[in-house]
Amino acid sequence: MKGGATSAAVQKAVSDPARAADQSNDARRKVATVMAFAEVKPGQKVVELIPGSGYFTRVFSAIVGSQGHVYTVWPNEYAKEDADDVAGSSKLAADPHYANVSVLTQPANQLSAPEPVDLVFTSQNYHDYPDKFMGKVDPAVLNKQVFDALKPGGLWVIIDHVAPAGSGMADTDTLHRIDPAIVKKQVEAAGFVFDGESNALRNPNDPHTIKVFDKSIRGHTDQFIYRFRKPAAK
Repeated sequence: MKGGATSAAVQKAVSDPARAADQSNDARRKVATVMAFAEVKPGQKVVELIPGSGYFTRVFSAIVGSQGHVYTVWPNEYAKEDADDVAGSSKLAADPHYANVSVLTQPANQLSAPEPVDLVFTSQNYHDYPDKFMGKVDPAVLNKQVFDALKPGGLWVIIDHVAPAGSGMADTDTLHRIDPAIVKKQVEAAGFVFDGESNALRNPNDPHTIKVFDKSIRGHTDQFIYRFRKPAAK
């Protein structure tokens, strides 16, 4: 499945009655398309950075199944700001329906996984790592640790809010946005190969100059979805 067609496993996961409360957001968040683009398959091991309310966690869990595993990572620094969602992750992992989910808490600049994984995924949080509240994690450090956590051929998928072209990281702590071009440059510098992008969450009506929490755009920001691949071992 090369980032296009939605597999039966994805369709089944999206339709899981256990995530009925999430389904009203599926059309807006294009979850099936995102999962297809991330090439998630049964049996895979997934690391999800800063899982928020668990929206994607629940889908990952259903797709990878009992032979797979989902490691949700809460950086200690972020966890201090979002105790409710951290508690929600722990509650989810304790639910037998999500027996293949574990919660990892670790310093933001020390990402690691218990085993090599097939996918590292983050939605709307790559831009947080270099900010003061996260300890100003160097993107080079984050990307190297993601690279090391992945199996050869594994994927690093990033969704984030688009900042004005050429702005680099200037808006990460103010508008909570990041220039897609700087993300691509940073990730490729760690040894990844750019493997494609999806326009599923693009919104040409987003001016890029307002906070993502502004009521005029919240939930509908212009977002890029990039997929990077760790080269396969030779």
